[in-house]
Amino acid sequence: MKARWLVNLALLLLVGAIAAFLYFRPAATTQEQKSYQLSALKLANFTKLSVEFPAKAPVMFEKIDGYWRLSKPYRARADQVSVLRILSLAIASSSEKFPANDLARFGLDNPRLKLKMNDETFSFGTYNPVTSEQYVAYKDSVYLLPGTYSEAASVQVVELIDKNPFKPTEQIVGFNFSHLEQWEDTRLSVDLVDGKWKASVANAKPNQNQMKEWYDNYWVHNPAQSVEPYTPDRKATYPSFEVKLKDGSKVHFDKLQESPELQLGRPDEGMMYHFPQDVGFSMLNPPVGLAK
Repeated sequence: MKARWLVNLALLLLVGAIAAFLYFRPAATTQEQKSYQLSALKLANFTKLSVEFPAKAPVMFEKIDGYWRLSKPYRARADQVSVLRILSLAIASSSEKFPANDLARFGLDNPRLKLKMNDETFSFGTYNPVTSEQYVAYKDSVYLLPGTYSEAASVQVVELIDKNPFKPTEQIVGFNFSHLEQWEDTRLSVDLVDGKWKASVANAKPNQNQMKEWYDNYWVHNPAQSVEPYTPDRKATYPSFEVKLKDGSKVHFDKLQESPELQLGRPDEGMMYHFPQDVGFSMLNPPVGLAK
């Protein structure tokens, strides 16, 4: 009986301790919820972005016609989401704010990384050993922020390139596959005319639902697995095809490799796109309903 009484007493004390903790917790929570905005800058106002590391060439972006482009170390279409992820630092908030009067204390006397957005500079220092957050300086203050902000800016340059083979403004209305090996005999072209897909081959009977699914899945919503700069070999001859655009222009692609992955080179933009082999096969073989 005595042992049971001791257990009950211990439980009573535990409940009392929890109740006391909850009673006095609100004041501490209020303090924890204090938030400091890094800046009052607006993301829509930025037109230039520079990512700078010590002893490394900067990675630079510029906004042209409403879209971000990589300008250094080479020129390419930028992945819009990746750039916005970097820029989101400007609208971040922190629960900690310190005066920037002892930069060495925060590892900011020699910043690990600097982000320059237009004429505004954000500097990244060391990590707090307790919270694992990183010290970030802006103007006369230092803030503690999650490391995700510096991580977003520290990825390899190729990961910041747009993986879509087409510009956002390019609208596809047809394909000329006649210079690919499997279509050399039939000289296949497919075109979107008045909302319906038509094939150039006489005995083709394209199923509209299947063609729409092919177009959407493999050409509209099908970013490459990876992308890298591409310099065409002027002496080499590759199988190729052309994509017709709504404005009457065409985009030429070189088929550099089909296995173990599809590699497509876009000479006009100097980019090579990598697709899985099964996806690549479907991309280049539309369901035009040819009788076998």
